[in-house]
Amino acid sequence: MIQINDQIISLEVLREEFVCNLSACKGACCVHGDSGAPLDKKEMVTIAKEFSNIRPYLRPEGVESIESQGTSVKDKDGDWVTPLREGKECAFTVFEKDGTAKCGIEMAWNDGATHFRKPISCHLYPIRTKKYPTFEAVNYERWTICSDACSLGKELNVPVYKFLKDPLIRKYGAEWYSALEEAVIELDKMKQADQ
Repeated sequence: MIQINDQIISLEVLREEFVCNLSACKGACCVHGDSGAPLDKKEMVTIAKEFSNIRPYLRPEGVESIESQGTSVKDKDGDWVTPLREGKECAFTVFEKDGTAKCGIEMAWNDGATHFRKPISCHLYPIRTKKYPTFEAVNYERWTICSDACSLGKELNVPVYKFLKDPLIRKYGAEWYSALEEAVIELDKMKQADQ
C-alpha cells in the first residue's frame, strides 16, 4: 500500500488493469447489487435540489420509485444510497434500446441540465473508498460482472488508476493525482532495482 495525505491506496489500484466495456456488460453495475450507489451527505443534498432538472431524463417507473422513497435512502447497513426500483436497478437508471443501462443523472449532466455529474462512488468504480477515524482506504473491488472490463484493461494495458484519472482528480484533486503518479514511478524503480 501507499499513502498520500490521509488516503491509504491499495497496490491493486496501481497494478490491476481495467477499462469499462459497456458493449459487453451493458451497464450491469447500475442493475445488480444489494443496494443503490453510496452517497455522501453533500451528494444527498445536491441530488435532492437537482431532482427537478434530472427528472425529465428518467423513466416513469424510476421517478415513481424516487417519489415514493426519496432521492436517497438508508440501506440495510445504515449507509445512505440511491433508491432501487423494486429492489432491482438504481432508480436513476435509464435503458437504451439494446438494454444498456445508463445513468439518468449523467445524461442530464451531459446535456448541461445539471451541474452534478453522478455520485462519486459510481464515477470511481471499481474503486471503493471507506473512511476510518484516522485514514481513508482506497481499494479496488473485484466483481464478476466486470470480467470483460478486466480483460479489456489487460488487452489495452491500462491500470485502474489511469482509467479512473478523471474521477480520482474530481475526488482528491490534481495535486493528489500527480503525487499518485510519482509514487507509481518510485515503486517501479524499486521493483526494477530488486530484479
